[in-house]
Amino acid sequence: MSTDSICPAIIRQPKLPKQAREDLPKQLAEMDRSKKIQRYVQKDGKCNVHHGNVRETYRYLTDIFTTLVDLKWRFNLFIFVLVYTVTWLFFGFMWWLIAYLRGDLDHLADNQWTPCVNNLNGFVSAFLFSIETETTIGYGYRVITDKCPEGILLLLIQSVLGSIVNAFMVGCMFVKISQPKKRAETLVFSTNAVISMRDGRLCLMFRVGDLRNSHIVEASIRAKLIKSKQTKEGEFIPLNQTDINVGYNTGDDRLFLVSPLIICHEINQHSPFWDISQAYLAKEELEIVVILEGMVEATGMTCQARSSYVSSEIKWGYRFTPVLTLEDGFYEVDYNSFHDIYETDTPTCSAKELADMTNRARLPLTWSLASKLSQQGLPESEQEGQETKSNPDKQVKTQQTERNGDIANIENESKV
Repeated sequence: MSTDSICPAIIRQPKLPKQAREDLPKQLAEMDRSKKIQRYVQKDGKCNVHHGNVRETYRYLTDIFTTLVDLKWRFNLFIFVLVYTVTWLFFGFMWWLIAYLRGDLDHLADNQWTPCVNNLNGFVSAFLFSIETETTIGYGYRVITDKCPEGILLLLIQSVLGSIVNAFMVGCMFVKISQPKKRAETLVFSTNAVISMRDGRLCLMFRVGDLRNSHIVEASIRAKLIKSKQTKEGEFIPLNQTDINVGYNTGDDRLFLVSPLIICHEINQHSPFWDISQAYLAKEELEIVVILEGMVEATGMTCQARSSYVSSEIKWGYRFTPVLTLEDGFYEVDYNSFHDIYETDTPTCSAKELADMTNRARLPLTWSLASKLSQQGLPESEQEGQETKSNPDKQVKTQQTERNGDIANIENESKV
């Protein structure tokens, strides 16, 4: 007798085309990017805010110096070259115009004619003479004569305006070169912020460090919570800024930034994280902006470094790995472990719930102390008498219990 064996059908997934397989990771990456929170401040410190519909653009021209300094390098160099070229061309045209109006160009071969500028025979030579005058090169081939008062006046004007142009443009270039923005590149922040217990309290922490040997003088740290909120009256405030205390009252916000430091914010009843738990933090859309300020030791100019942490970059239940070790005669900082964190035991509830649980655990002891103090040191017999008078039912129950105890003792003696 033969039996038919039933084999389960194997369903194979159709193989995707090569183009589809290549596009799938891109689509997943785009989906992940769409789920990311829009940052207010980028990780490198750049503010993700664009000003649109600015109608009063003349305000930028009233502060032309700052406008030129804030321009990108390619535009700044273009304006630098353009200003000098236009100035040389303008005064070259003026020298040529004087020579043309006086008739110097018509008496080039006349040795008896005294021109305004010797050896000026066209616009090109006038342009070269303008460059020599403004840059004070003075090759000595083309010189102005004393028979040309209009040329002397033009020489004075070009010398004064040329000095103003030099001071303005060289000043812009100097300020732009000496800007301490690049100094902020060597001030580093940890990739993640952490929340863990420190001295019995929940604390929010992040780490800062300076990669250079020249230190930041008068360094100070600030932190802001960026989160939209709605008031009790129904007003919606987008990107509301709340100050995060990182030691302002105790002076811990003023740093001696020689080695990496862990900045700590104690989560108490005044903290904006007082009601936030681990589960709530994962769903919340918020951003912490940290600002490190100080003076560059080499130049004395103020430097500012910024970074931010969104909710996904705040790790609950972690601590930073130590990076400072004692070597033979010096301390060494291992920046390979600067961003490393490790997991530690941390309550998942909010700081408010943790404080409530701690208070409830202390309540019986508090009540017993209060009851003893309320008796004002009376003897135990008087205390029992007061309790009996105040509660007759309790007195009856107490007497009945004593009688039952006496009967039980008599029965035990008879058995023995």
